Amino acid sequence: MSKIAMAAAAHPDDIEFIMSGTLMLLGDAGYELHYMNIANGSCGSATKSKEEIIAIRLDEAREAAASIGAKWYPPLVYDIEIMYDHAIIRKLCAIVREVNPDILLLPSPQDYMEDHMNASRVMVTAAFCRNMRNYDTDPPTRLAEGELAVYHALPWALQDQLRNPIHPDFFVDITSMAERKRRMLSCHRSQKEWLDESQGMDNYLNIMDEMSARVGALSGKFAHAEGWRRHSHMGFGPEDFDPLGQALSSYITRPRDLPPAKQGDR
Repeated sequence: MSKIAMAAAAHPDDIEFIMSGTLMLLGDAGYELHYMNIANGSCGSATKSKEEIIAIRLDEAREAAASIGAKWYPPLVYDIEIMYDHAIIRKLCAIVREVNPDILLLPSPQDYMEDHMNASRVMVTAAFCRNMRNYDTDPPTRLAEGELAVYHALPWALQDQLRNPIHPDFFVDITSMAERKRRMLSCHRSQKEWLDESQGMDNYLNIMDEMSARVGALSGKFAHAEGWRRHSHMGFGPEDFDPLGQALSSYITRPRDLPPAKQGDR
């Protein structure tokens, strides 16, 4: 049976910034990779029309997914229109049922903008409903089978929308993936100028390196890392089902080397 990992985020380049190192390690570990941005990048330019920037960013996202051998899925909505409603959840659930992943990598449920947080919420619900017989998807699909584990990446700036710090359950060493991660992000060429102008992010490739180096420093062990929190197992699979932890055990450390939390510890 195939081992399948799916990464889903809000906008083109979000996956690259916060979770691509872990995704590529899973690919190297034998996982089939799937890549989806829920929004189409329509607000990602200060100079181009909506139609122009959407076309550019779709091509960039396809190129990024292809660069790591991942299957790409087209986005569903415009930027700033990821809402928690059943129209989008039914479409996403159809995709989750089609992919039937063992591992689902998602953004943090807490972040500085609604698209990021809502992307996490709608994907969690879509995955939760993947094997509910009476939940209708768009288009209609067969129920998914098997167990699923959901993992949330760290938010931008490592804090929630109220500036409270977010701490990971565990860190994944992505030092060996640093150059591949840069090459994947560099596919999103349109975003250099946009991020420089809109958010003061001078040289987005260096910003990404600085983010992963900061998380690596927090790990106390790795030069570059991505941090993760595991979603509750309830509704998804057994409590001890941790395929990411098993697949990447040699790349993982936990804060102060603490063992995984047990149910009821938090």
